[in-house]
Amino acid sequence: MDQRVKPAPHEIRRARTENPKARERDLAGQLGISEAELVAAHCGDGVIRIEPRVNDLLTGLEAVGEVMALTRNESAVHEKIGVYDKVVTGNHNAMVLGENIDLRIFPKIWAHGFALEKRDGDDIRRSLQFFDASGEAVHKVHLRPASSLYAYQKLVASLESPNQGPTIEISGPVLDQENEAGTSTASLDDLRDRWGRLTDVHQFFGMLKTLKLSRRQAVRMVGQDYAWLLDNDAVRAMFHRAAESEMPIMCFVGNRGCIQIHSGPVKSIKPMGPWINVLDETFHLHLRTDHIHEVWAVRKPTRDGHVTSLEVYAANGDMIIQFFGKRHEGESERDDWRFLAEHLPRIPSPTAA
Repeated sequence: MDQRVKPAPHEIRRARTENPKARERDLAGQLGISEAELVAAHCGDGVIRIEPRVNDLLTGLEAVGEVMALTRNESAVHEKIGVYDKVVTGNHNAMVLGENIDLRIFPKIWAHGFALEKRDGDDIRRSLQFFDASGEAVHKVHLRPASSLYAYQKLVASLESPNQGPTIEISGPVLDQENEAGTSTASLDDLRDRWGRLTDVHQFFGMLKTLKLSRRQAVRMVGQDYAWLLDNDAVRAMFHRAAESEMPIMCFVGNRGCIQIHSGPVKSIKPMGPWINVLDETFHLHLRTDHIHEVWAVRKPTRDGHVTSLEVYAANGDMIIQFFGKRHEGESERDDWRFLAEHLPRIPSPTAA
């Protein structure tokens, strides 16, 4: 365990001043603190602590108008420009179902919130940033030139916390229950029987929970008629083929507190070093290809016929990113997406682990 003494708020602010171009996440790592602690140290200096009341936030954001929504994990950053509309509130699950901003939110994970103002030349960049109990970012909202500053300031005032101190309590990292290697005694026959009786992709997590299997354990175990291993370069190949054919896809990036979804075509695919980037008008994606450990094509039965996903895993078993062909409930899978997924380069599957 790291026993280093954490820097005091004034030391964090000084480090920020000395490293003005460093990304917050990178600077926090250099200082041995979480990103949330880095932000909290600036309370009273361009930062206001706000309550992470997700339902109030979501219902207030529509009036702010066009913004950029950002959700990330260790290996992928997903950015969408649009409006927070078609909001569905809830204490356990909340959703935004707008044309561009499409989110699945787990409010109990959201532990810390901040409103930031950062000067950039003559401009001021404003954002709302939310973190889990360990200080990891779960979701950020960045204002755009077309955003309503009045509605934003009204929302911040309604969420402002009485505690504006420059320090926060941080817990240790929380393990993702889905990825914990449990004491499952599930048999291959039981897994295949339950898998074959799925009628909706949303039943998949419940099946894993019942069998005490992680997602990656299940895909490794189930057999190649339901899941097959692809070459790690399959993601790059998929992006280029989808862009060439203007095929609409669905792209999911998530963490414990939020999943963000793009639905539609991808056009501008730009590799840069270890990153593959999508740089479209209302959708930006940044994916670390050197973090890809395994890529699986996964086939799940539904009442509308089977659907095929590409699932990308890090070495620790975390899901980095997931893709489907664009479809709506009640529709069968797109033939062009199915053909693409089934013809990406395969490699021999490892034994179940």
